[in-house]
Amino acid sequence: MRPYYQDDAVTLYCGDCREIVPQLGRFDLLLTDPPYGIGESSKKNATRGRGSVFSKGKAYVRDYGEYNWDQTPIDPATIELIRSVCVKQIIWGGNYYSLPPCKGPLVWDKENTGDFADGEMAWNNLGSALRIKRHLWNGMLRKGGEFREHPTQKPLDVIAWCISLAGDVSTILDPFAGSGTTGRAAKDLGKKCTLIEREERYCEIAARRCAQEVLAL
Repeated sequence: MRPYYQDDAVTLYCGDCREIVPQLGRFDLLLTDPPYGIGESSKKNATRGRGSVFSKGKAYVRDYGEYNWDQTPIDPATIELIRSVCVKQIIWGGNYYSLPPCKGPLVWDKENTGDFADGEMAWNNLGSALRIKRHLWNGMLRKGGEFREHPTQKPLDVIAWCISLAGDVSTILDPFAGSGTTGRAAKDLGKKCTLIEREERYCEIAARRCAQEVLAL
């Protein structure tokens, strides 16, 4: 099984996680954002932002490509598979799946306005109280001006926050890697991360992001 991209911190595979995960061994942390089945892969974002103050009432809409990966939620067997190889687990959009009770969800407050959702929740098995991360992600307004290359991309700062809450972990798995934010955050924090993404266009983006070297402090 040949990686699509690999360096000292990140290994990226292009393919179906149901075929790849059984060959990988175990990890300290599962940190992932699987498809929720709400159509974000089919240019749903193109209907948002109408009436924006940008471009004289017409907001610029980025073309993320049109795919079928978000037509239905991930099946329970796949959720069980990815959980079975990881000790600690954080799953964004866990409210879309049948998972055990969660003592304290992780909440990302997007500081949104208009018709955007106020935030998102992550199911986890960390056993901690509910935690909230406030990070502006309001359409074209994003804290730090972070460039968005995937329709369901999470901010780098939010994913780094998740890793910090997981405590003493060294190896991380993200089987729905998208644009590679988990890998980038893990590398920045000195962790090792394995990414899996089935769409080659997003693998190219993830590989480019992860190839950037960590700046010495």
